[in-house]
Amino acid sequence: MILLSHPTGNEFVRAALAAFDCAGMLGEFWTTLSWNSKSPINLALPRRLREILQRRSFPATIRARTRTIPRREMIRLFAGTVGLASKHETGAFSVDAVLRELDGKVADRLRKIEPHAAVDSVYAYEDGALESFRAARDGGFRRIYDLPIAYWQTSRRLLLEEAERYPDWEPTLGATRDSDEKLSRKTQELQLANLVVCPSRFVLESLPPEACAQKQCLIAPFGSPNVDLRNAPARSSGRLRVLFTGALTQRKGLADLFAAMRLVNSNQIELVVMGSLLCPLSWYRDRLADFIYEPPRPHGEVLRLMQSCDVFILPSIVEGRALVQQEAMACGIPVIATKNAGADDVIVDGETGFLVPIRSPEALAEKISWCVANRALVDGMGIAAGKRAAEFTWRAYGESIVAAVRALTCQ
Repeated sequence: MILLSHPTGNEFVRAALAAFDCAGMLGEFWTTLSWNSKSPINLALPRRLREILQRRSFPATIRARTRTIPRREMIRLFAGTVGLASKHETGAFSVDAVLRELDGKVADRLRKIEPHAAVDSVYAYEDGALESFRAARDGGFRRIYDLPIAYWQTSRRLLLEEAERYPDWEPTLGATRDSDEKLSRKTQELQLANLVVCPSRFVLESLPPEACAQKQCLIAPFGSPNVDLRNAPARSSGRLRVLFTGALTQRKGLADLFAAMRLVNSNQIELVVMGSLLCPLSWYRDRLADFIYEPPRPHGEVLRLMQSCDVFILPSIVEGRALVQQEAMACGIPVIATKNAGADDVIVDGETGFLVPIRSPEALAEKISWCVANRALVDGMGIAAGKRAAEFTWRAYGESIVAAVRALTCQ
């Protein structure tokens, strides 16, 4: 039986929970919040906070085995809605503080469980696994480590290079300021793992060679959403509508996209940028004045925005497997992305989109210009993209993890 811990329970966590539950392998789920969306208190909450909390609700079968550590996360979320950001890593209500508290509580729980009783394996994620894995090792539990983004050594090297390449964009690269203590925790988490789950080949290849040689490693590709396109908004026959979504950071290659836009005929292109601001909007306008900014919004509205665009672009420097790529393809639009964005197994170059090198505004500009000149072919690529995205399902994702964990327990 599995004890799985994660502070938020996002889409890939939910898929893993559902798979373990279906297989009769889910013992306990530890998280920060398990929200009842029908609670009367919803009406008294700010709209943004209410939308966030509603994403923390779980099916009844999962909720029955869920244990929560809510206080610190609730304060963090509320502070965010009123513009009070906690200090990176060191703040009492930072993401790192939330992770460490949850990790410690799970470790305490494991020390109270008899080995091979209600739980025999622990499934935890990067930055929230160290104390849990230490307790699991001491108690004889198997340890499954989910690494949603490239291993820290690869990520840090690439991002430090970006800080030198675009010094003015360094404030958007938060991971460059991670402490030695935090990096040491990541190293120890990997060392303690028996099985490492990666969402993409890029993440697997980012691991130290000795880890790949000594541990079982699994690539489990994320699933794509099912999108009903029958009522999709009509796309304009005018300027090519290009979409970028995600945090507005150079980790996702936004500076390169801005540079590419300065190389193309902007009269033929409309750039839409949607996501969370890491600097004031005016700061981004100083670097590229002519783009449409769209703030973050609920998932359904993101998909609706995607359906109004012609091409999706994500020139990331470091990712794990950015879900927005498959979401865009499921909405019927081709994707231009780097291998480092993690979905090179979904993007069939020249058929469902294009793969471009990292750090190449020139390559981005070339593909954008090609799309401008070949609108009819772009529409056909969008149809092919939708079919390709549909080949990747959350059920298959969960089943691959279940099979790997079962194989581990048979050893």
